[in-house]
Amino acid sequence: MEKRNYLLLGLKGCAMGAADVVPGVSGGTIAFISGIYEELIESIKSIDLTAMKYLFTLKFGAFWKRINGNFLLAVICGIAVSIFSLAKLMTYLLENHPIYIWSFFFGLIIASSVLVSKEITRWRFGTVVALIAGIAVAYVITVMTPSSTPETWWFIMLSGAIAICAMILPGISGAFILLLLGKYKFIMEAVGNLEIGILLLFAIGAVAGIVNFSHVLSWLLKNHHNITIALLTGFMVGSLNKVWPWKQVLETYTDSHGNIHPLVEQNVLPAGYEAIEQADPMLWQAILMCIVGFFLIYGIEYVGKRIARSRQ
Repeated sequence: MEKRNYLLLGLKGCAMGAADVVPGVSGGTIAFISGIYEELIESIKSIDLTAMKYLFTLKFGAFWKRINGNFLLAVICGIAVSIFSLAKLMTYLLENHPIYIWSFFFGLIIASSVLVSKEITRWRFGTVVALIAGIAVAYVITVMTPSSTPETWWFIMLSGAIAICAMILPGISGAFILLLLGKYKFIMEAVGNLEIGILLLFAIGAVAGIVNFSHVLSWLLKNHHNITIALLTGFMVGSLNKVWPWKQVLETYTDSHGNIHPLVEQNVLPAGYEAIEQADPMLWQAILMCIVGFFLIYGIEYVGKRIARSRQ
């Protein structure tokens, strides 16, 4: 692989990381539309007993080749750079400019769901059922109320394992799963403050979770491709409920610093938002940001296809 391809992979990783810090947006969606999803799943899946045998017998070259190390390193570095550089910025934007940000991601997810659905080669009854099931599951997840949970070592590891599985599923947001588990702010603060102990526990859980889950996902993609893609498309469509820009806050919570944040929200129309919040719903700005998000995804796909054709 050429050096410039590593840079491209790193940039795709950055885009995945940026998506993963937003509750309601999935890094798996970015991986899918940027053309690295199945290779990512297969590479993670290859971290198995054989790979561990190579590692522990100091056969580092064989280990690296087995796990597609160059690919994984480029993508993971991109994700890490993005998460550590954007965590505080994304938290700030979501708190101070929510309509702009949610509108942007609303358009992004619409475009992503359309593009991913094109991977379905044949629609059958089972495919339609999988699509509807995906929509229903994602919708139910988005309306669940975030809970208060312990900050013990085992629950931090469990949170990492569950969240990472969601992060590689298009349409299911790992960040939102953390929010449901009551650990989103906790982990974002740990990232922002570089609390190594907490991050290490979370990472251990994440690695264990993603290695095991990748085997299941790889098997589904190989043996039930169309049904799996339909299910993933449904996840994306169902998650649109979470990223609707206009919300009425029903319940709030206070974080460890004394700041008040929304806990339970209800979607409302722009006119209803204006009446409830006594604030400008910024409808035209929201539409513009939605369009930008929509065409950004198509732009990424277009560039990806051009690069792929240039290599042939």
